[in-house]
Amino acid sequence: MSLSPDQETLKRLVNASVGGVTERSKLYVRVVESFESAILSGQIEIGDRLPSEAEIAKAFGISLRSVREALHVLETKGLLRRRHGERAIVVRDDIGEFLGTLAVTVRRLFSQQPDYLVQLMDVRRIIEVEVVGRLCEENIAINQEVEDAVQNMRRAADQGDIGSFDNFDAAFHLGLVHSVGNEILNVFYDNLFTLIVGVIRVASRVPRKTLDDAYAEHEEIYQLIKTHDAVGAKAAMKRQIDGSAGYLQTALNEENRRKERGK
Repeated sequence: MSLSPDQETLKRLVNASVGGVTERSKLYVRVVESFESAILSGQIEIGDRLPSEAEIAKAFGISLRSVREALHVLETKGLLRRRHGERAIVVRDDIGEFLGTLAVTVRRLFSQQPDYLVQLMDVRRIIEVEVVGRLCEENIAINQEVEDAVQNMRRAADQGDIGSFDNFDAAFHLGLVHSVGNEILNVFYDNLFTLIVGVIRVASRVPRKTLDDAYAEHEEIYQLIKTHDAVGAKAAMKRQIDGSAGYLQTALNEENRRKERGK
């Protein structure tokens, strides 16, 4: 276990932050983003101690007050632990906490660049197509979350309740992931769940198929998994996510055009 990042590492962090936030009131953000990225990537390891506040302030050319603000944010995120009279130590030793912080970082990226939501759909496609394949090929039982989601989607479709349908739509996909039983994947998807719901809601703004048609897509996936048809289930899941991705892209394009007209 190393005692602290060396001066060369600190220099790289400073250089990487050049061109970022420059407003005096937000100078600490440069420090937060630089150290958060280095910790999550493993460039700075668990158990490492950060340089002193004075060293960080000198390297980034900011005040001690800004450094302390940055360390407070990093501590709030669960990346650091601080004790009086000691340099801050990296404490990323819990996978749930690690992925939770990663999800916060991803959400921030999405808030700054909504087009990244399309990339989230690609992540879903990569993971969920594999998930349904494994459920079929390894004869893994679908859990109660999926069963409940299918029933609730049918009820919401009958009632014409789009908001509830979107929630149960997301719950269906989350339940399939949970059914695999991979705890790390569960934590990752749990943290992205609110984003996935948001994506579904954005896509639903676009004129699209009826709720009955949307339900039929999910019912098809459900039945194909139940009959262990891996090829059919994977193809149906890909079609369903591809369709949603198309609606999402249309919604984002319309929003971008609206912003352009407003300038």
